[in-house]
Amino acid sequence: MTFVLSPVQFDARLLQKYDRPLPRYTSYPTAAEFTSEFDQHSFKQAVAISNSRQLPLSLYVHIPFCQTACYFCGCNMLVTQSQTAVQSYVDCLVQEIRQTAALIDTSRPVTQMHWGGGTPNYLNLDQVELLWRTLQQHFYFAPNAEISVEINPRYINRDYIVALREIGFNRISFGIQDFNPKVQAAVNRVQPEDLLFDVMSWIRTAEFDSINVDLIYGLPHQTLRSFTETIEKTIALNPDRIAVFSFAYVPWLKPIQKHIAADALPNPFEKLDILQMAIETLTQHQYQYIGMDHFAKPDDELAIAQQQGTLKRNFQGYTTLPDAELFGFGLTSISMLHDAYAQNHKQLQTYFRLIETGGLPTERGIQLHRDDQIRRYIIMELMCQFGLSKLDVEARYHLDFDRYFTSELQALTHLENDGLVEVMGDRLQVTPVGRLLIRNIASVFDAYLHQKPVSRFSKAI
Repeated sequence: MTFVLSPVQFDARLLQKYDRPLPRYTSYPTAAEFTSEFDQHSFKQAVAISNSRQLPLSLYVHIPFCQTACYFCGCNMLVTQSQTAVQSYVDCLVQEIRQTAALIDTSRPVTQMHWGGGTPNYLNLDQVELLWRTLQQHFYFAPNAEISVEINPRYINRDYIVALREIGFNRISFGIQDFNPKVQAAVNRVQPEDLLFDVMSWIRTAEFDSINVDLIYGLPHQTLRSFTETIEKTIALNPDRIAVFSFAYVPWLKPIQKHIAADALPNPFEKLDILQMAIETLTQHQYQYIGMDHFAKPDDELAIAQQQGTLKRNFQGYTTLPDAELFGFGLTSISMLHDAYAQNHKQLQTYFRLIETGGLPTERGIQLHRDDQIRRYIIMELMCQFGLSKLDVEARYHLDFDRYFTSELQALTHLENDGLVEVMGDRLQVTPVGRLLIRNIASVFDAYLHQKPVSRFSKAI
């Protein structure tokens, strides 16, 4: 079935009304619900059950190192100049891959792999090739697998990019954040415009299948005028996908952000103006709003999958691939199985010790119950397709939707009165205005949200 989505609509009054801290729902339950009761033994049991499902595999490799710290950063990263520490990490990562692969039925094809960070191109090419060979030796990669990597354009050259393509990566992503030199200086991310256009040229020459760039709005010294120029220059780069993230200023959670003066940030009204401009300008230039900050060309796989109602979402973001089980390798990485999630340790020395003693570096996780799985399906359908069929949920999970979600449907009436969602018989449909507030709508079905403080999450806008 093909769904024709109306263009997203901007309503400043409603955005201000509903702008509150909420999960981004790259998973449900969210990582905030993980506990240390789920340990490496729990993970081994979950993997054994996973093998019986015979679903395809998705792999994630986390490279935590960066040369310098960007002050806006919310990632799990380490600033180091120690090549000894980096090589030790690569060696442990190789061992973790081997030890985990021994538990997995690796006849299951890998349909997707992503390397993130940190800065994956912090590694030298010998280290990249070592990790690549290790993964190829222990897993079967489907011929059409999506193999993506994030790069930092400040620390890369043409030969390195060409080498990544020759090794086997076919998708690539890099952060621009903002073209304005004053903004770049304020967040310690100085990368000249010429460099960014050179990097894009090198990627085009290497013939990657898909190119994604990241922008951030709400950074210090940004104005409507300055970010308009950033959007225009980004369009001139002509990437296949563009992510426009809202800057979450949470220095009490991310101490690195204390380098940013609060009074240098755009006020909430200008930030909304910037968002509106970005949406309108990108859609006028034929980029389709996918949801949750993401835009793609209309012939991109993400846009087509959304139109066909097959778009998916996981810890790696939006994806077009069929259901797969995700295994994460490296510091802080998350594995996402059908009925269990597991996260690796955050402390480097603990990670080293566990791997070197033959264990798995699982620190925490969660076992999903039936109610979790039902709510996950609903939340992901709303996040990806902006709509939901009650009959589909009833057929999948053998329940009476209206009876099971009586309180949730009552809560939806407030959102329906504000024009964010429509409940029409069997179908729950997000409106063009509600698409920008999809986290608010999805959160209605979050059974954990009201049990703990929400300040740990970023705001919806």
